[in-house]
Amino acid sequence: MTGVGTEDDIPLGERKTVTDFCYLLDKSKQLFNGLRDLPQYGHKQWQSYFGRTFDVYTKLWKFQQQHRQVLDNRYGLKRWQIGEVASKIGQLYYHYYLRTSETSYLNEAFSFYSAIRQRSYYYQVNKEDRPELVVKKLRYYARYIVVCLLLNKMDLVKVLVKELSEEIEDYTQRFNTEDQLEWNLVLQEVAAFIEADPVMVLNDDNAVVITSNRLSEGGVPQLEQGMVVGQLTLADALIIGNCNNQVKFSELTIDMFRMLQALEREPVNLATQMNKPGTLQQEPSEKPAKRENPHKYLLYKPTFSQLYTFLSASFKELPANSVLLVYLSATGVFPTGHSDYEGPYDFGGVLTNSNRDVVNGETVQKRNQAQKEMHCLHPGDLFPFTRKPLFIIVDSSNSTAYKNFSNLFGQPVVCLLSPTVYPKSMQDQSQRGSLFTLFLYSPLMAFLYVCGLSSLRQGMWEKGQELLRKAYRDIGQMLTRSRAIDQAFLQFYGDEFLRLLLIRFVFCSATLRMHKLFRQESRSFPESYPQLPKQDTVESNLLQKHILELAAMLDVQGLFYDGTLDSY
Repeated sequence: MTGVGTEDDIPLGERKTVTDFCYLLDKSKQLFNGLRDLPQYGHKQWQSYFGRTFDVYTKLWKFQQQHRQVLDNRYGLKRWQIGEVASKIGQLYYHYYLRTSETSYLNEAFSFYSAIRQRSYYYQVNKEDRPELVVKKLRYYARYIVVCLLLNKMDLVKVLVKELSEEIEDYTQRFNTEDQLEWNLVLQEVAAFIEADPVMVLNDDNAVVITSNRLSEGGVPQLEQGMVVGQLTLADALIIGNCNNQVKFSELTIDMFRMLQALEREPVNLATQMNKPGTLQQEPSEKPAKRENPHKYLLYKPTFSQLYTFLSASFKELPANSVLLVYLSATGVFPTGHSDYEGPYDFGGVLTNSNRDVVNGETVQKRNQAQKEMHCLHPGDLFPFTRKPLFIIVDSSNSTAYKNFSNLFGQPVVCLLSPTVYPKSMQDQSQRGSLFTLFLYSPLMAFLYVCGLSSLRQGMWEKGQELLRKAYRDIGQMLTRSRAIDQAFLQFYGDEFLRLLLIRFVFCSATLRMHKLFRQESRSFPESYPQLPKQDTVESNLLQKHILELAAMLDVQGLFYDGTLDSY
């Protein structure tokens, strides 16, 4: 105890308050540190532990509020210590979001992180000669920025980055530390992340308007009477990022960041569902009545064994009538030898993490030519998981390896595959994220980008979105009315997230097939397994008219081949 006076002078009640506080503080730290030891996969094992940790932090937070004066006088409670407790609660909510994919918990993390800054809990840290305290403050900033990025609070992110930059400068000047380069790298990464979107939407005052690309009410065409589709639900998704040199921040590449939002609904504020700040009304061990978002695993540069472990865990826990989605954004691995028999391990695949050399974005092989690539996820590696409904998206320079897929067990399987070659003008931008993923995340932004537009007025953006809504409805009808379409597409069409991905995929394919720069090379078109009937979907006259209408609105129709003129 650092308070004034000896222990004998302290009244018994106040001494008990300090003892109780110390117990809660120690218990909370012990539980929080134990979170690291929990398995990262599987839905059940962690929930009761998280619940206990939440309970202790809730008690600790209330306790320090109720007994602040005694703790100030007798314990010497510092404001940065209160900040640390609030920061830990923010981290708990963020990790709860990662574990459950419920975006509402991001808002809760934000409210605690926001309070720390508004109440200047860490303000005094800079006056103390303790570098480890300043590092706590810097880490708080980095975590706060991640949550703001995920909530699309870009204006606030810019302010926080400026503050973090000043804090880092002050830290490195005061303490001659070895981690200066690491913190400067954090700044560079987040700056590149903010700049990654290729198109800005501007209001009448030329201020940037933040657009959200999560699933919102009315954002996906509804099922219409007479549409015969499957009853499957997207329950689990693995989002894997292993692209060399792609913009990243905090183990999230820009492609992963975009895809995770494409698999989430707009967050709602939990305040109405909460008893008190920092407490969960619903016990974490109870299942939500309706899971709004599919559960996700975010895997940044996983090794093959890590990827397979998470894949197996998802597969094992997949409920009945549910779909597992695997999204691969990764550097291509190409086969070196050519065998007489071409099987599912003869086409290469996408890179898994290892210490191998990477030259010019593609891997260099150093082994016997007859052997298969080891640090690579081959199409054949996914075959065992086709025993349950599987939806695969591959964004890679070797995505076409997955055209050689086989449906061995009669369950629905679909692979959406990116182009493998892009026009030269587009290649320069690959660091800022893949065009294919951009189409799946924000089709209008991707459309503007391939048309060479870097900004658009808000009114025009909204008109463009209205045109897209009409196109989406027609694409939905094309898919469900086609007599030639593979049933797997219809099996997945019943789920809102998968429906939107399928529709955006068709829109992307049709756009690139009409774009004069892309038409020069068929490898610049997306593909799928099974193949879509082109005349009914990606080469439909009706869809081409929608695309030309959008191009005309943006005054870029000269970039597109008008196939409708051929019929005259």
